[in-house]
Amino acid sequence: MAKQISTEIVINATPQKIWAILTDFDNYPRWNPFIKSITGPVVVGHTITARIEPPEAQGMTFQPKVLVFEANKEFRWRGKLIIPGLFDGEHIFQLTDNGNGTTTFRQSELFYGILVPLFKKMLDTNTIQGFKQMNQKLKELAEKS
Repeated sequence: MAKQISTEIVINATPQKIWAILTDFDNYPRWNPFIKSITGPVVVGHTITARIEPPEAQGMTFQPKVLVFEANKEFRWRGKLIIPGLFDGEHIFQLTDNGNGTTTFRQSELFYGILVPLFKKMLDTNTIQGFKQMNQKLKELAEKS
C-alpha cells in the first residue's frame, strides 16, 4: 500500500537563500513548526536523526537515511517505523528556480508499507497541515530580508 502527499509554495527569494534557511538545522527549533530537529551528518548515504511534530498529532523521532543532498535543489531522505515494510516514507524537499526572482518550494512524501491505511487520515490532515505550516514559515523567513 502506498500514499503520496505533496505541497508547494512560491517564494519571492532565490533558491540559494531558501536553501540556506532550509539547511540551517540548528535553527529549526526557532522557526519550524513541523520538523523540530535534524541532527547528524547530512551527507548522502548517512543516517540522520529527525524529529517531526505534526499539528494536533503525536510527534516522532526517527533515523532516516539521506538519499539526495544537492545544494539549492533537493534534499531527500528515507525513513522507517521500527522495521522496513511497516510504515516507510521518502521525504523530499525540492527547489525550482522560476527564473524571475521566485522559487517554487515543493515538499512531498511517499509513504508505503502495510500500516499506511491505518495512518491515512492522519496523513491527509495533520501531516499535510504540518507541511503547509512549514512551507509558510520558510516563505516568511526567506522573504523577510
